[in-house]
Amino acid sequence: MNAAISPDLVSSLLKWAGLLSIFIGLLIGSWAAVADTQGPVMRYWQRYCASLERKLRLMFIWTPGRHIAIGQIVGSVLVLALHVGIGLDPYWWILILLIIVAPSRYIENLRKKRVEKLEDQIDGFLTALANSLKATPSVGNSFVSVQPLLPSPIREEVELCVKEMKVGSTLDQALLNLGGRINSRQLDTALSAILIGRQLGGDLPRILDTTANTMREMIRLEGVVKSKTAEGKAQLWVLASFPFIFAVVLSAMEPGFYDPLKKPVAGWAIAGVAGLSWLVSILLARKVLSVDI
Repeated sequence: MNAAISPDLVSSLLKWAGLLSIFIGLLIGSWAAVADTQGPVMRYWQRYCASLERKLRLMFIWTPGRHIAIGQIVGSVLVLALHVGIGLDPYWWILILLIIVAPSRYIENLRKKRVEKLEDQIDGFLTALANSLKATPSVGNSFVSVQPLLPSPIREEVELCVKEMKVGSTLDQALLNLGGRINSRQLDTALSAILIGRQLGGDLPRILDTTANTMREMIRLEGVVKSKTAEGKAQLWVLASFPFIFAVVLSAMEPGFYDPLKKPVAGWAIAGVAGLSWLVSILLARKVLSVDI
């Protein structure tokens, strides 16, 4: 007599069959989207990969952007597969959202930190360049002589300018390329001082020394502003975290308290309005606390 098939086994087989169907469907859909090289999906994919790669190149990181994008897709599919297979309720969608958003945000934060560090080094670079110009009137030769003496990351940028000049670019074009890569107001000010001083033929070392002193004062003022607003920013994020902490604690004390928010239309609308209000309040507070010098 044949043994009866366990309902749990049938349920498990059906679950994994559904998972396999979803995976195959995703593969077919991805292939169809990529096959159309002129389609909107492929155009967005190319723009996204190019954006990641450009940000990485600015930090002299040579990892192809498509590798990160492919990793995001694979990670999202794995989370979805685990959710279908073993269940990751109720936070599986948060994991997928993190996989999609976190890498690009992390790369952007790295770029911003590098730019901030570079901006702190501009005054020293201008002083070193001015001292070199007192001995060598050629700006190009001065770039070559000060480049090994500079700290990172401004050393890498000056080195790239020197390499561009060696392969045929003019000094002006190399400096314009530098400004376009970094996209910093302070660096643009320093580069403008160099370019205008060369064109007008004035006392360039004196101009650079004056610009360096001005930038040191700007850095000092920015430090004062940051110290004055640091407490307010800390309070902002503490207060912003309270709703989530309160929700977790209340859910642990009263399981099912937030079940009405899971119901269609009314519950979703209340949750959406609450989330939107939280986001708007954070943006307004950040706007108030941001001071541009």
